Amino acid sequence: MLLLLLVHLAAALVAPTLVRLWGRKAFWVLAAAPASAAVWALSWTSQVQRGDGPVQSVEWIPALGLELTFRLDTLAWLMTLVVGGVGALVLVYCAAYFSVSAQGLGRFGGVFVAFAGAMLGLVTSDDMILMFIFWELTTVTSYLLIGHYSDRKASRRAAMQAIVITTAGGLAMLVGVVLLGEAAGTYRLSEVVAHPPGGAAATAAIACLLAGAATKSALLPFHFWLPAAMAAPTPVSAYLHAAAMVKAGVYLVARFAPAFSQHELWRWIIVVLGCGTLLLGGYRALRQHDLKLVLAFGTVSQLGLITLLVGLGTRATALAGLAMLGAHAMFKATLFLVVGVIDAATGTRDLRRLSGVGRELKLTALAGALGTASMIGLPPFAGYVAKEAGLEAIEHLEDNAVGLIVLVSVAIGSVLTVAYGLRLWWGAFATKKAVVPESAIAHEAVATQADGARSPGSTSRVATQPDAEPAAISHPSLLLVWPAMILGVLGLAVALLPQLGEHLLDPYADTLGLGEPGHLALWAGFTPTFALTLVILGAGAALFAVRERIETLQARLTYRGPDADRIYRRFMRRLDDVAADVTAATQRGSLPLYVGLVLVVFVVGVGASLLVGGAWPDDVRVFDHPAQLVFAGATIASAVLVARARRRLKAVILLGIGGYAVAGLFLLQGAPDLALTQVLTETVTLVVFVLVLRRIPPYFSDRPLVASRWLRLAIGLAVGLTVAGIALVAPSARIHAPVTEHFAEEAVGWGGGKNIVNVTLVDIRAWDTMGEISVLLVAATGVASLVFLSRRTGQIFRARDAAPERAVWAGADPMAALRRGTDQARIDAPTTNREWLRAGSTLAPQRRSVIFEVVVRLLFHTMVVYSVFLLFSGHNQPGGGFAAGLVTGIALTVRYLAGGRYELGEAAPVQPGVLLGTGLFLSAGVGLGGLLVGGSVLRSWIVDLHLPLLGDVHLVTSLFFDIGVYLVVVGLVLDILRSLGAELDRRAEIGEDPPFDGTLPSLEEGASR
Repeated sequence: MLLLLLVHLAAALVAPTLVRLWGRKAFWVLAAAPASAAVWALSWTSQVQRGDGPVQSVEWIPALGLELTFRLDTLAWLMTLVVGGVGALVLVYCAAYFSVSAQGLGRFGGVFVAFAGAMLGLVTSDDMILMFIFWELTTVTSYLLIGHYSDRKASRRAAMQAIVITTAGGLAMLVGVVLLGEAAGTYRLSEVVAHPPGGAAATAAIACLLAGAATKSALLPFHFWLPAAMAAPTPVSAYLHAAAMVKAGVYLVARFAPAFSQHELWRWIIVVLGCGTLLLGGYRALRQHDLKLVLAFGTVSQLGLITLLVGLGTRATALAGLAMLGAHAMFKATLFLVVGVIDAATGTRDLRRLSGVGRELKLTALAGALGTASMIGLPPFAGYVAKEAGLEAIEHLEDNAVGLIVLVSVAIGSVLTVAYGLRLWWGAFATKKAVVPESAIAHEAVATQADGARSPGSTSRVATQPDAEPAAISHPSLLLVWPAMILGVLGLAVALLPQLGEHLLDPYADTLGLGEPGHLALWAGFTPTFALTLVILGAGAALFAVRERIETLQARLTYRGPDADRIYRRFMRRLDDVAADVTAATQRGSLPLYVGLVLVVFVVGVGASLLVGGAWPDDVRVFDHPAQLVFAGATIASAVLVARARRRLKAVILLGIGGYAVAGLFLLQGAPDLALTQVLTETVTLVVFVLVLRRIPPYFSDRPLVASRWLRLAIGLAVGLTVAGIALVAPSARIHAPVTEHFAEEAVGWGGGKNIVNVTLVDIRAWDTMGEISVLLVAATGVASLVFLSRRTGQIFRARDAAPERAVWAGADPMAALRRGTDQARIDAPTTNREWLRAGSTLAPQRRSVIFEVVVRLLFHTMVVYSVFLLFSGHNQPGGGFAAGLVTGIALTVRYLAGGRYELGEAAPVQPGVLLGTGLFLSAGVGLGGLLVGGSVLRSWIVDLHLPLLGDVHLVTSLFFDIGVYLVVVGLVLDILRSLGAELDRRAEIGEDPPFDGTLPSLEEGASR
């Protein structure tokens, strides 16, 4: 089964290429995918009938107990035949239906095959989560197929309507699946059906599952999306209505009926939805003039009938329901394909503009007659056998009240089916005395429109006067006719072997276990059921005979009650309005507002849960050492002052104080690695903030806004208390041993190091570190993209490139004019003064600090050597690649602060991207290296060597992973210095990018930029 799904996936992926190479003939090849599923199901027929069908299970996520489990039982066998057989014939039909010049055929073929594969996975899945995944895949692929004509507004609207409704139902179904799985203790579908859970969970699950089925199968009140989906090409309509998508809801009802059919809620929902949909669909079909819409509303009616039969829960109704499911697939696919032929031959689907088609297209008319006869229940066709079995089963329902309601509804619905079925064939093929002119029907909301994909060579001509000649009829390819003829003849052949059908479908009916077994028979004698069938056929024929009066009466009846389609449209408009209002209220371009809303929601949601159900500890130790109170007090004081600060620089410095105080708490708690990393991170962050603050106003706002300070303080206090509450409650809620319980032994035994923190980063939790350094790389790219808006030059500023007349950071100096001559003479005159930094001479004299330059000259190399020490000692001592990279980054930062952008170029004449890419590549390469020696990804290897002079060397391969982390961190800091430092310096000097004054550009200015 998994192989079949892979075949469908492969066919979907290569479909665009095949269509590009072979054109429409590629559909013949694509048809092999669903055909293989049907052939495979047929090969297992005898085993499935004995209850010994294939079962396949592949582990998916073992830790969560998720498996790719597939099972072929009687219901799945029948659905596989329907999905595969009809799908293959429809794809063959596509080879002649679409014109040579049709656009998007490659995409259409790929999505169609993917749709068939999703349906195959849905009906064979034996895991409820897996079934839901395929369920949603059918939703997505059907959306793409319905909206195939993306240039048409009707197609886009129909596709959106279908995906909104079916997705909403799918989410409800997911809730039901989760409720059932948790209540039953397993998500294995066959086990849940065999041993269904009870109680309130089962009741809620039933409601959710049936909501999903109702949306998928277009049952009341969600029936309106299916007729709108007729905007899709005719092959899509044929497959959607006959074998896929809408049959998924019926399948869901049939799958869970053995478990819940006797539940009171299930029973009444099935009766109400089934009977209501059956009657409404039949009534609406009588007034349609587009042949596809007649069939569409007929499908709605038939889906109500099939859902009713498979959901009532008796053996007889279940057998009749499966028989009707198969018969419906054959006759509805036949009729849709026939309508496509008529559309291709005449250019219209309006039955009022068609006349004499049957005389010209005799084979097409015959195929249509076979499908219509089966649909209205004429003997000897499959539809008749199934409907007779259904009426017989309903007459013998034990619940007399329910039985009477259902019997009357099915009888009336069958009468309507006969009436609109005869009207369909008459409208499509009969020779009419007069043809209604196009102008007379132009005002109708649903105008007849061809699919725009007729076969080559077809022509169309419509009459313009009531007494004009009928539309000209061309003769399309026989390839358009034969798929419909095959399905029509198959509907006749199946009916001639009712005992075989009963024998094949009985295993599913026996799973219901309620009532007497049903029977499929072509002739059961003169029974009350047969008499009722004659009444139905006669009443339907009479209704057809007075069709014009019926249409007039329907036109006069004005329904003023709620309409599902109108309610949906109004709801979506109101939803759009509400979304616009909410967006206008919340998306105001204010970062404080966004952060404030996020934090308030966090406090309300999490804080309320803590207060209501938090497991608070009985004893809380406030501190372990008095020094902790000092650092905690400094942290609190800095946070309060930050919330009250108006100057940005003041807020940044206070934030840094709080960060350094937190580092002191880490140190007191015996975490020197964390303390070191915190100090280094705060230092780099402080520098970055200062670099950014150069380009923005010094104050947060021009107004004091005292009230906002208190509001920020209140939000910050609430968030802090909430986080503290989480820290107190979370340890008490632990039910399993912590994952760090054995980290100490694993760090030494597997990681080869005594520094648990560093070994955890580069070995035990190396996957997390890989994700983190990837995020760092993305962050560096994002920062650079904010500065290099047009393009990134990649220029490295070197001292030799500096123009002698331009000084870095010169700024505005009111005394410059008085000193210009003296400064120029000093520059021009030879000097023997010592240069402490290589690019020190590029700085403006008023910006230079000799003491700073001397200190940097003395400390830079020491810091770099110290960072290397941290890198190589981090496996056993505090340090590691991250801390070492930060130390090197700080060393580069002080070089930049002391000597400007040219000094940064001298200190690190390398592109940041090279360091970032090399570091990530090295870390990933070391991770993959374990595979070369038969290990797993990111596995460390310990090598002990004895080298001359050096003595014993203890080498762990994760050191190279740590070197990659080091390079990524250095590259990140260097990229920030190049973008927020050097590049902004260059722009300020040439006047290209003036400092931000706190105002935003106008729309016109933004557009010009």
